[in-house]
Amino acid sequence: MSKVTVVGAGNVGATTANVLVTTQVASEVVLIDIKEGVSEGKAMDIMQTANILNLQTRLTGVTNDYAMTENSDVVVITSGVPRKPGMTREELIGVNAKIVKSVTENVLAHSPNAIIICVANPMDTMTYLIHKISGLPKNRIIGMGGALDSARFKYFLSLALNANATEVEGIVIGGHGDKTMIPLTRYAAYRGIPASTLLPDEQLRKVAADTMVGGATLTKLLGTSAWYAPGAASAQMVAAVLGDQKRLISCSALLEGEYGESDLCIGVPCIIGRNGIEKIVEFDLNDEEKALFKASAEAVHTTNAALAGVL
Repeated sequence: MSKVTVVGAGNVGATTANVLVTTQVASEVVLIDIKEGVSEGKAMDIMQTANILNLQTRLTGVTNDYAMTENSDVVVITSGVPRKPGMTREELIGVNAKIVKSVTENVLAHSPNAIIICVANPMDTMTYLIHKISGLPKNRIIGMGGALDSARFKYFLSLALNANATEVEGIVIGGHGDKTMIPLTRYAAYRGIPASTLLPDEQLRKVAADTMVGGATLTKLLGTSAWYAPGAASAQMVAAVLGDQKRLISCSALLEGEYGESDLCIGVPCIIGRNGIEKIVEFDLNDEEKALFKASAEAVHTTNAALAGVL
């Protein structure tokens, strides 16, 4: 028996819950939101597919009742507000930091042994905040961003190669932002064949550039941020934990000397299993990649400085 709580019943949270239910990786899923009736309605809608799809996972929607989340194995935090016109980045961080702080305290009061997956934005900074306020060991707090960025990288790579998306490999490290993520084109491959031998440099650079603005591209097309891939990426990480998959996934992890950085949560390759982040894998970066990672880390440190009023 396994139990997962998804905090936030917006597009990303509801999609995460839906993927968890349809893939049946957990016995029970709780979808919780502060807005009356939203999580209940979305849970009801999803569960009305159970007979059609022959689903066994139980999904419950609740309004702000954290007692219903008790003894969750994994908690996915998607809650937060989008940036509004006239709102500075620092103000957004301040608002979302208060929300994430409250959510973290509530979920741990009822599920002290849970592994927490952070999706709330700005994701690296909110993951860092959870580390600072929770006192949990570093393996139990995971930021989702790199999993999504890597999925987008593999999507654009598959288009360039005209290949099946499940047969390409690619990983993105660094901060979860348009200017801070680093698609590692040197490590990209198609069935073990380096992508650099299959695509001209110019095309491979375009794949990386398209990946970096992948979220912004969708926001422009949709008029709001994406949710299908972010929800699926979040559910993928839950499955890796509950299934003890020992899966290599790029995610925001607390660094303590790895990649030459400390006191920072940023996207790096990690082995994800039943204990959460079981190992941080240090890729052999060349000088250019090291410089990009250092610049990305500095940008995330700068963003983290806006937490001063919350911590």
